[in-house]
Amino acid sequence: MRLTEQYFWHIIFSVFFLTLVILGAIILESEASEALHAATLFDMGIIALASFRLIRLFEHDKITAFFREQFWDAKEMKTKVMLVKPEGGPRLTIADLISCPWCLGIWMAALTTFCYFITPYAYYIILFLALSAVASMLQVTANLIGWSAEKFKHDVESR
Repeated sequence: MRLTEQYFWHIIFSVFFLTLVILGAIILESEASEALHAATLFDMGIIALASFRLIRLFEHDKITAFFREQFWDAKEMKTKVMLVKPEGGPRLTIADLISCPWCLGIWMAALTTFCYFITPYAYYIILFLALSAVASMLQVTANLIGWSAEKFKHDVESR
């Protein structure tokens, strides 16, 4: 197996994540506002939906572009500036993490779960994120139905 500098950074970030998860579990064991084993399907559902919304927020939404762009390089083209991933190092690992919904999902799920169980005040923020996720899914579904209906109407009219 060939070991490169980037493997090193992936290992460092994996160890960092694992350390955070272990510390979070230790903290939750002694400080959680409610017992983890008492979590209901509703609790897991809003944590999952809030995590989904956070993934979308940090991976795609314009409001967090300022954060994502810190980990990309600006490359000047003839008429515009393009953002490209760095050649290597920790910024590439973070850029990879932020651009991968599966990778980012693990971090966001851990963060959301920790916040949900550590303080009752996080419940409201997580609930708002979960409701926003449902609203986003409804909007996407409505757009797909509208697009399909418009395409069907166009196909019928062109016959």
